[in-house]
Amino acid sequence: VYLFSGNCDCPLPPTLRPSESGTALFIKKSHAACGSVAVFTYDILQESTKQNRGRLAVMFSVPYDFNLYSNWYAVGAFSKDKLCDEALYKEMYYASQRGFVRGKAKGPSLTHRAGHVTIRASMSDSYQPVLKVELCNNLLSSLSSLPC
Repeated sequence: VYLFSGNCDCPLPPTLRPSESGTALFIKKSHAACGSVAVFTYDILQESTKQNRGRLAVMFSVPYDFNLYSNWYAVGAFSKDKLCDEALYKEMYYASQRGFVRGKAKGPSLTHRAGHVTIRASMSDSYQPVLKVELCNNLLSSLSSLPC
């Protein structure tokens, strides 16, 4: 996790197995006029071989003042050696959308397909938003004909 502003009050689980979910709580810093802004990553492992297939990245920005700013979020799939740092945060917040998708929380949900995975995400547009991310294995979905 790279925190640009705010604190992580309840951290993300270090690993998630297939069909597992995890929660975290990010909050603004006390006595500060800034919100909670961060990026976090998870390695994408192929379950059968334990081979690293890349890195899932999630960026979010929840402002202190909704009169001036909006909630933004982004999801993407990167190479396995992509660092979770300020450069990744800035890339996902400011740069052209290559390898990821970005949107406002009040817009439609986001979907990003990257070879072997599809990432779906949604974020509520509120002062205490909920961000949901789903990662699907395209190889398994195409073999079993299940929608992802």
